[in-house]
Amino acid sequence: MAERVSAGTELVRGESVSLRAGGEALLADIDITVAAGEIVTLIGPNGAGKSTLVKVLLGLLRPSSGHVVRRPGLRIGYLPQHFGLDPVLPLSVRRLLTLTRPAGLSAQDRVLDQLGVHHLAEAPLHALSGGERQRVLLARALLREPQLLVLDEPAQGVDFAGEAALYQLIAELRAAHGYGVLMVSHDLHLVMAATDRVVCLNRHLCCAGKPESVRRHPEYLALFEPTLAGTLAVYAHRHDHEHALSGEIVEPHPPASGKGAE
Repeated sequence: MAERVSAGTELVRGESVSLRAGGEALLADIDITVAAGEIVTLIGPNGAGKSTLVKVLLGLLRPSSGHVVRRPGLRIGYLPQHFGLDPVLPLSVRRLLTLTRPAGLSAQDRVLDQLGVHHLAEAPLHALSGGERQRVLLARALLREPQLLVLDEPAQGVDFAGEAALYQLIAELRAAHGYGVLMVSHDLHLVMAATDRVVCLNRHLCCAGKPESVRRHPEYLALFEPTLAGTLAVYAHRHDHEHALSGEIVEPHPPASGKGAE
């Protein structure tokens, strides 16, 4: 069993991180930390540098100035924003899980069971729904027995109810295993209920903190108020029911015993 890092232990820290490319500032003087046991979500408009910052924190890009400190020996599970797949490629779920790193059948079964997709183990990838595909990709990240999960738009291609179920699953994984989670999301209607801290970017650090404080910050409102005033609203998802992988409600929780239960 992999070592579990104590809650609150710092896993990764970026200090005054800046990145320039072609004379353009992609990131400017950004400070960020992620600790074990917490979910930190990056939000911001398109082109704000969210995925770029993730790549810098992972060591995939070198900052122009500032520096990144990672816990020695840190194990990272990464779910990228884009996962290109040729629909004619005969790739099964099990083959994907071991494509770049060997894993025994018992380990594969464990993560597939954990994510509720064991029945898809032999299914071809191109036949999966959006929600099924994202859970399989998350299973692949979990095979590394990570201390830090980095999820770049994990609900991409998933419908609204399926998004809520996926964010709930991420929270349950954090609670069960103590993962630190760094997540990129544009889903303002869900993210405030699915995270401990929010970091709002627009190439620079606009604001950061607990969801309720960020929601009132002038820079957040300037960026997102037109959206929030439209069809979307900050959404707190209450789980008094269960979702299928498609997002459909399939089974209510039984009432609690005691007063009020029949």
